[in-house]
Amino acid sequence: MSISNRIKLLSTFCSFFIISEVFAQSSASTYSALGIGDFNNSGLTTNQGMGGLGLSFGTGWSVNYMNPALSTRNTIFNFQAAFNYERINVSSGESTELSDGGGLSYVLMSLPINSGKSTLGMGINQVTSVNYNLLISGQVAGTNFNSVNRIDGRGGISEAYLSTGFLVAKNLSLGVHGSYLFGSTIRTNQLSLLDENGNPAGISTELYQRFSVSDFAIKGGAHYYFKAGNRNNIHLGAIYQAYGNINGKEFAKTGNIGEASRPDAEGDLISDNVAGSVYIPSNVGFGISFEKINKFVIGLEGQYQQLSQFRSFDGGTGELGDSFKLALGGQITPDFGAIDNLLKRTTYRFGVEYQQTPYVLSSIQVQDIGINFGGSVPINSLSLTNFAIKLGTRGTTENGLIRENYVNFSLGFSLNDNTWFYKRVFE
Repeated sequence: MSISNRIKLLSTFCSFFIISEVFAQSSASTYSALGIGDFNNSGLTTNQGMGGLGLSFGTGWSVNYMNPALSTRNTIFNFQAAFNYERINVSSGESTELSDGGGLSYVLMSLPINSGKSTLGMGINQVTSVNYNLLISGQVAGTNFNSVNRIDGRGGISEAYLSTGFLVAKNLSLGVHGSYLFGSTIRTNQLSLLDENGNPAGISTELYQRFSVSDFAIKGGAHYYFKAGNRNNIHLGAIYQAYGNINGKEFAKTGNIGEASRPDAEGDLISDNVAGSVYIPSNVGFGISFEKINKFVIGLEGQYQQLSQFRSFDGGTGELGDSFKLALGGQITPDFGAIDNLLKRTTYRFGVEYQQTPYVLSSIQVQDIGINFGGSVPINSLSLTNFAIKLGTRGTTENGLIRENYVNFSLGFSLNDNTWFYKRVFE
């Protein structure tokens, strides 16, 4: 890669730090109305194809985002980005609706400082996502009027991060991932009254709330592997993601529909960019993987987050319980050296993902289970096109709850370059 091309690539990447609005919601779920939204604990496209496996195993062909200690395996320059789309069939038992959401998921890069011993990584990714739209209607007791509630939420928390990994002893790596958290979550509740003929009665009102985050978080990781034969390795990995009190500001106001979001419009101001915080408990993860070098990998990993300790801006719990996630998955490459056979050089991935979500409604804690598959198709000798698909179900129709059957699709690419640190004799 020439010097001019490197400068163009870095300039393009840096622009994503400036234009943060390029991110759209990467999930669409009714349950994201609770708490701080859906956490992205399944990693990048390459991880998602294996059910979210990535704490104990990583490769040099993809940015190792989930565990910063694994970044020591990135011995070449890597630039990675992806888009995500999710389509959900929402059922209450009596009726069904379709909803969807998607957008740019992440833009990341990793480069070796001392190949195999230390690395530097940076990027933009989503931490949580909020995207829901509810319509609730019913008759007002003792009257001929009907009430219509439109409840909407969008946004979430994103991160701009720097990370480093370093080899501290034979086969043992440690890593640190520091994040600047930013982004806004906007929630609205619109109430209208209709007479018996369906015509508007009185004034329609709206509650508008915007919480904007601006703070820092840190994640630490460890990775160790040992030989289990001539070409076999067993990998162990662990992370600790510390959040704590995340600072931000809240703007809240009631007013006529379409005016509550405007500070200078008529209405009742509740919070005028009041400083405060939400408390997000730490996330702990660990895993084990078995690797047959350049052939296949299979692993089992788990993550746990004590979200029953979550506290919202006003001190509420957000109706959350403790959450954990299990991932069983792997990948296989039929023939890594088959230069003339694309199908044999393609890496195929599979996985099963189970999560006890933090959402608790009517004394039921919502479960989420999905089947994952994906792959990486070589573009040239180094770069790849990555894809992942998840078919899953979340929730239940019991006790008036909602079941979501969904399809999540992620498409991205990895651009790799092994000449980044080699001095060219001829340019």
